[in-house]
Amino acid sequence: MNPKTENLITVLDAGSTKICVLVAELTDGVLRYRGHGIEASKGMRRGVISDLAPAGDAINKAGVEAEKRAKAPIEAVVVGVGGPHVRGMNCQGGLSMGSRMKEITREDVRSAIDRARSVGLAADREVLHLLPQQFVLDDQNGIHDPVGMVGNKLEVMLHLSTCSGSAAQSIVTCANKAGLEVTDTIFEGIAAAEAVLSADERELGVCIADIGASSTELVVFFEGSVAHTAVLPIGGDHFTNDLAVGLHVSVEEAEHLKRTFGNCVVTSVPQLNEIEVGGDLTTGSQSGRMVRQRFLAEILEPRAREMLTMLRDNLRQGGVLEAMGAGCVFTGGGANLAGLLDNAESLLRVPARIGYPVPLSRMPAELAKPEFSAAIGMLLYTHRTQVRKASEEQGLRQKLQAIFAGTF
Repeated sequence: MNPKTENLITVLDAGSTKICVLVAELTDGVLRYRGHGIEASKGMRRGVISDLAPAGDAINKAGVEAEKRAKAPIEAVVVGVGGPHVRGMNCQGGLSMGSRMKEITREDVRSAIDRARSVGLAADREVLHLLPQQFVLDDQNGIHDPVGMVGNKLEVMLHLSTCSGSAAQSIVTCANKAGLEVTDTIFEGIAAAEAVLSADERELGVCIADIGASSTELVVFFEGSVAHTAVLPIGGDHFTNDLAVGLHVSVEEAEHLKRTFGNCVVTSVPQLNEIEVGGDLTTGSQSGRMVRQRFLAEILEPRAREMLTMLRDNLRQGGVLEAMGAGCVFTGGGANLAGLLDNAESLLRVPARIGYPVPLSRMPAELAKPEFSAAIGMLLYTHRTQVRKASEEQGLRQKLQAIFAGTF
């Protein structure tokens, strides 16, 4: 590997609306922005790849643009995975140490996790994340890291995040066609949480809803660990399509109207406000017709309440509806819709806010928006994972050195 690229972390967020390749450099333990490339999505449908050739071409164009800005070759990427095919489940398992108490090692922890994850998965399912919630050592629960403790029986409560193997492989194949090696995959909901949630929110209990174009990824944290993950089959495009049908305009104009005049609280829009629709956005033609701005809200509000009702029912079914002490955080491009927070607070009965990603050093302001939370979160998640692995390897080397020093 080129020494200049060893400290680079590159992520790929392939969504239904845009392809984003983001590059950061790790210098003295700090992540610094190096470059990014954005290209309109092609060959994508409902969050999954439907046509490999145009999807691969779009990824390649975004990658080339990112290389130019970063002024460095991109060889490997971490890929985000999302869409309705992602599912989560909680499981539990453990192992007995025998009749005598013994010190828990890292290998014992791995064995307990392996037993907990040994649930029957369908042949087409692939594991994205193994997320320990807590360990139980001799009936003592609430343990986050049992290594070094002494006991007879070790159990682990685990959250398992899985995806469709074929859907994940399609993204990997497209990245490979663009000349990029995929080193890891991350659930986009987990990545978005990394970029927008505080440690206090994770501890108190919080739901993050990453509203993409075609779906909404949900992750609930409680007492610092992931308690629930799910994906709702509703996203920003559903609001846009509703406007396109209701106003008899193109999807492009409906998207413009949603961003500029949209509101999902009817009573927030003055009754006498009127806007022009049906004109030509490319030429600025004024040959449209006038409609009440409230009419847009009358279309958007039912869809917003449908999505939030689906979210509430999903959390209730997962047993985590009462666990949101810190409320609900909305991020992703769909979180920008005016009035969404008001509807959320009235339906969920908890505080709601928009989640903006933590800015990287030297990052342009155009990326500090909710629609880039998943991409920035993937960088932060990958960095944290690398630091943890390096720490574990360093600990293992120190133990081996101590053993050999004692031998000789």
